[in-house]
Amino acid sequence: MSTDDVVTVNGTPRSLAAARPESNALDWLRAIGLTGAKEGCAEGECGACSVLLARPGIEAETEWVALNSCLLPAASLAGQEVVTSEGLGTPADLHPVQSELAVRGGSQCGYCTPGFVCSMAAEFYRPGREDFDHHALSGNLCRCTGYRPIVEAAEALGAPDQADPLLRRTTSAAPAASPTRAEGWIRPAHLAEALEALAEPGAVAVAGSTDLGVEANLRGHRPALRVAIDRLDELRGLVVGEESVQIGAALTLSEVERLLAGRVPLLAEVFPQFASRLIRNGATIGGNLGTGSPIGDLAPALLALDASVVLVSAEGERTVVLADYFTGYRQSVRRSDELIALVRIPRPLAPDVAFHKIAKRRFDDISSVAVAHAIEVREGTVSRAAIGLGGVAATPIRASEAERLLVGASWSPEGVAAAADALADAGTPIDDHRASAAYRRAMLGQSLRRLVASS
Repeated sequence: MSTDDVVTVNGTPRSLAAARPESNALDWLRAIGLTGAKEGCAEGECGACSVLLARPGIEAETEWVALNSCLLPAASLAGQEVVTSEGLGTPADLHPVQSELAVRGGSQCGYCTPGFVCSMAAEFYRPGREDFDHHALSGNLCRCTGYRPIVEAAEALGAPDQADPLLRRTTSAAPAASPTRAEGWIRPAHLAEALEALAEPGAVAVAGSTDLGVEANLRGHRPALRVAIDRLDELRGLVVGEESVQIGAALTLSEVERLLAGRVPLLAEVFPQFASRLIRNGATIGGNLGTGSPIGDLAPALLALDASVVLVSAEGERTVVLADYFTGYRQSVRRSDELIALVRIPRPLAPDVAFHKIAKRRFDDISSVAVAHAIEVREGTVSRAAIGLGGVAATPIRASEAERLLVGASWSPEGVAAAADALADAGTPIDDHRASAAYRRAMLGQSLRRLVASS
């Protein structure tokens, strides 16, 4: 058995050799008899498939991270450590999470329970945890319980026992991301090798696979070669300097949120509303921009922050202002042989910020409209204004006319009225299953009025 195709599952080495090239982690786990994780949606919305992976930590050597196994390529598990609900406890010796759910009636039909168990366990082992963060469960759906007994079980959890083997595992280094190659898959050792692989026909970069996994599961779209870039050191730095904040493109959104620790307030407003923690644990800042989606939550905020992206290829690198990056529906100036290496946000930051997301659900949902404001007001007059929009055009856009009307206007309901009207006319919103064009326009104008009223 080659170490290149071995993954440790619940403490036991298992070979990936029999995994089909198109297999996701969920299918592979169920094929080897671990059927606790379930497929509920195949797109990362329900959390029934969640499992724990050992990842390099921020506050500990290793942290247990919950991820949607339905989106992860099975090949990405090579050399890694996975714990499923079966590995947490047994009927005769329940894990504390399983015990609390059982005692408090947190399971009825049971289909979603293994996923809840893994998401709760990740929070149970979170370094420095004092109270249970309910956002840990934002990506898990239940049709039976009404959630109350699940929340009660979560809030009843104490601290892990010091002898708990999964807690003790966090004190030693996480598995390295060893270079591997399999049919349709490569994990390069360095950025230069990744760029070389991307020159191959049909090659596509993959990090958290939160978008590509959906395309594979629901539409059967599978690239000829997936180039894993999520663990490349060259793409995982974060620097907060005097002139800019630089964020490595392969950092997950959960990592960026924790590393920034509120130092970019507008992003701090976005992160809790971006999908769910299960998704944010895998999704990367570069991947979110790389897909070019017009309804992504991150792009409007980064547009309002005047961000730029650094694109890198074998020929060198270039910097593109984000406002010039998107060219059409899911299209951009990035060439197929280029990667987003980092996102750069200039400083100083505008002091008055807000992110308004209109969606059918508060969390774990796609925006109908997203509006990001970055405003500076001096002595009652707007001196600086940047507004990023999502869901109202074929690409994320800046509301340039509203920005122009804001600068020099008084920061009052009357003073911003013209800008609010211009904001309502921004973009080319459409009628679809999420919202009508008229509703989207109304929400755009209301967003600015709401911001003024709350300041």
